[in-house]
Amino acid sequence: MDTKKIKIALIDDHKLFREGVKRILSFENSFEVVAEAGDGSEVNELVEKHRPDVILMDINMPGVNGIEATKQLLEKYPETKVIILSIHDDENYVTHALQTGAQGYLLKEIDTDSLLEAIKVVYDGGSYLHPKVTHNLVQEYRKLVEDRENKSGLERIEYRKPLHLLTRRECQVLQLLSEGQSNRKIAETLVISEKTVKNHVSNILQKMKVNDRTQAVVKAIKNGWVEVH
Repeated sequence: MDTKKIKIALIDDHKLFREGVKRILSFENSFEVVAEAGDGSEVNELVEKHRPDVILMDINMPGVNGIEATKQLLEKYPETKVIILSIHDDENYVTHALQTGAQGYLLKEIDTDSLLEAIKVVYDGGSYLHPKVTHNLVQEYRKLVEDRENKSGLERIEYRKPLHLLTRRECQVLQLLSEGQSNRKIAETLVISEKTVKNHVSNILQKMKVNDRTQAVVKAIKNGWVEVH
């Protein structure tokens, strides 16, 4: 029995970049690139015609940029999942993109395995941020927490492992997630398989009652469960 393929649309004004991504995705049997365009103004028409499951959307394009295109698209087709592609790791770009409804934000320097993983995670209803982006958001969030504590005269939150909730290994994985490490990097750091890391991440999300790794990291920081360097 044939497995349903994830239909993908590529929106990027650089044809060479689109061709490179299409080539990468062609090696994954569960993916099918059904459409592509070089301008954000073409997105709604493209979605109406091809009904992609996931759209990889460049943030900087002539005419209608990726942020505005995503906003317009999701107003009409809210079920469509969008992953923003960008060269910008500034938290302002990321926050703006997520506020429009994008489910993912990737830097164009991302490795192949992480790109494939991001598409699958977003297709399944989760969120996915590039590790470097996650780290920057965590740092910004931590700074806000510290500023709030200083203004209120409260003592700094003491770091403590959530051993009441997670195993020691899961605590280690959570710490590395908060440092913006990808599954592959976590596997290398802990000398375990990438599959084992994915299992740990899945268990962490379930135990912490969150939907994705970004929510897990934010909750961990809020409760003082990880050290932010």
